[in-house]
Amino acid sequence: MSVAPLSPGELEAALRAIGAERYHNRHPFHRALHDGKLTKGQVQAWALNRYYYQARIPAKDATLLARLPTAELRREWRRRIEDHDGDTPDTGGIARWLRLTDGLGLNREYVESLQGLLPGTLFAVDAYVHFVGEKTILEAIASSLTELFSPTIISERVSGMLRNYDFITEETLAYFTPRLTQAPRDSDFALAYVKEHARTVEQQTAVLNALKFKCGVLWSMLDALDYAYVTPGNIPPGAFRPA
Repeated sequence: MSVAPLSPGELEAALRAIGAERYHNRHPFHRALHDGKLTKGQVQAWALNRYYYQARIPAKDATLLARLPTAELRREWRRRIEDHDGDTPDTGGIARWLRLTDGLGLNREYVESLQGLLPGTLFAVDAYVHFVGEKTILEAIASSLTELFSPTIISERVSGMLRNYDFITEETLAYFTPRLTQAPRDSDFALAYVKEHARTVEQQTAVLNALKFKCGVLWSMLDALDYAYVTPGNIPPGAFRPA
């Protein structure tokens, strides 16, 4: 950071530079997933562990929602919870993710029990929920800005998995289709909020660090998967073991 605050445009450029360097589409596990280099068991392990992230997103958003000072902000943020939880049973992003794990042959009760999660997954996701609950509203909102980059990774993931795995179908990957419109809507709002409210050097530093932290959360989740299921393949006691 410079000694003077960045302009809104400069701040946006700095945020986007963080994503270009640190977003998890650059992780070797993601590249292997996209390129069809994983076994079905490794894909199952990814979907199982990622479920915990998906399932905790509404809790993360609810902790922030409770602290937002205006009805306008709460209405905006409430949509995120509705997107994941749905308005009725078996709707929303979490339900669609469970259809993904169903399609991969995982027992739904086992997935929802969380018994097979990697310790690294639990630690990373819980750290993110705590971060949003404990940091300033500005930092909490900034941490969501990984959604700026998610349409790219979604497009890569869907096209690559459909092309490279005969056990993947468009129905299996139905979770991702709504995210192509939800994520840009949400990130547009969050980016505008951050650019308006991060005015001092200290605030801008905090915002940039919040995005770095969130990128680290997503990266560390893939680190845990890579270590347990690829190289060296050291699966912790109690974690999911592919058949």
